[in-house]
Amino acid sequence: MRVDFDDVTVRLGGRDVVQHASLTIEPGTVVGLVGPNGSGKSSLLRTLYRAVRPRRGSVRVDGQDVLRLSGRQAARAVAVMLQDAPTDFDLNVEETVLLGRAPHHTAFGRDTPTDLDVVADVMRRTGVTDLADRMVATLSGGQRQRVLLARALAQQSPVLVLDEPSNHLDISHQHELMTTVRSLGRTVIAALHDLNLATRYCDRVVVLDAGRIFAAGPPARVLTPELIRTTFDVDVRVHGDVDEPVFAFRPLPAAAGPTVDGAADTRTESRIPT
Repeated sequence: MRVDFDDVTVRLGGRDVVQHASLTIEPGTVVGLVGPNGSGKSSLLRTLYRAVRPRRGSVRVDGQDVLRLSGRQAARAVAVMLQDAPTDFDLNVEETVLLGRAPHHTAFGRDTPTDLDVVADVMRRTGVTDLADRMVATLSGGQRQRVLLARALAQQSPVLVLDEPSNHLDISHQHELMTTVRSLGRTVIAALHDLNLATRYCDRVVVLDAGRIFAAGPPARVLTPELIRTTFDVDVRVHGDVDEPVFAFRPLPAAAGPTVDGAADTRTESRIPT
């Protein structure tokens, strides 16, 4: 399904944390939202799964305003994996993943053989089959993340939202998760901190800074050293090839002190248009 953000503004705590964001995500593409902390990535995502109502603008899935959908319709259209979703309830892993089938049930409906087959498949794909009988509260952070992904996949929604999906995961499982996500053929929108993951697994990246969309396009074209220095305030060296660069980061040099004539040496920043 296609997703459209049209002039979205979100106000939280008395300030606009997202400002005039317009973005179209084509069906079946994997899009990474990147930017420094506080740039508005998670707030923009929350408008898609209706956790936040925009102050201005609209969000549409397959042409339908998400705020006009029923709860069941919205859950069938958009599945969400949050970085810190509550998992302290008294359920084991299989029961937790089965919750993802709830949007497909009628009132008081029981789990069907189809539900059980879907759950078995997504647990296998996310590597949590051997944890089926474990209580979720006893799992490590990384194990919980994989269970939450399995629950989201069990919804079989055409749009998948991931808010920091690699949080708590070791390097191997980060790549396993993103490989699984890419294999789905669904529309995926992920807020990511790791620019190397974004470059390797996303079709497009959208850079947010101070609540505004700053740049968007293919990762290798958008994530230039100049943009990274300006937006993330770090120095970067680029390795690898043109189509799949690998970034190595380090702090920017400390600002120089006063010159011999007493004038301060300041660093100017350039901006790259969206």
